[in-house]
Amino acid sequence: MPTLLLRLVGPMQSWGTTSRFDQRDTGKEPSKSGVVGLLAAALGIDREEWSDLEPLTRLTMGVRHDRPGVPKRDYQTAGCAAADTIIKADGKQAKDGGVVSQRFYLADACFLVGLESEDVMLLNRIHTALQNPFWTLALGRKSYVSSEPVWMSDGLQDAPMRDVLARWPWIASQRKWEDLPEKLLVSYESADGSGVLKMDQPLSSFAERRFGSRLVRSEWILFPQEVPNVPA
Repeated sequence: MPTLLLRLVGPMQSWGTTSRFDQRDTGKEPSKSGVVGLLAAALGIDREEWSDLEPLTRLTMGVRHDRPGVPKRDYQTAGCAAADTIIKADGKQAKDGGVVSQRFYLADACFLVGLESEDVMLLNRIHTALQNPFWTLALGRKSYVSSEPVWMSDGLQDAPMRDVLARWPWIASQRKWEDLPEKLLVSYESADGSGVLKMDQPLSSFAERRFGSRLVRSEWILFPQEVPNVPA
């Protein structure tokens, strides 16, 4: 079954699935809803359009942690200055002294994402769109842009996702002060009913924001033998 590869590399990434109000979380790897949103941006699918988005949600996803990144916390403020006025959703003025929003993210992370489907035409269309995206691509949040192209020239492979992720060369660059890992963590959508439950399966347009569950199983694989990147 064909597999399409995506390279998700950037100084900051955030893949939240439980964010509410002033708390913005991030998972340890790209969420399916986040990746589908990235594909929708590349294809120019409006956030209120479900019929064009739905085929993307049926792709089977796998993630290889080439560099897992470091969890970090940032914050944003609104209305904390003495002269600031915050208007609530009902149009009334807020009486509190401002809002501090906690923002969690992954720093210096590098993921190789595989998308598997029998629909070769859909994978080809996505592959073409990633090279020349309709809207700017982001790694979970609009301000978190990729430091390397998401599109990979030879990213469309005629092989099962598990095989592709197991043999594909390491996409991170080795630093002079670090040793190469012996193993890499890989997460797959489970087909046998086992795994960890994740609530990031889109069930509607992003305007409606309804998400269902999927099962994800993780395992360690041997580090790929081929490492094309030289020490930085």
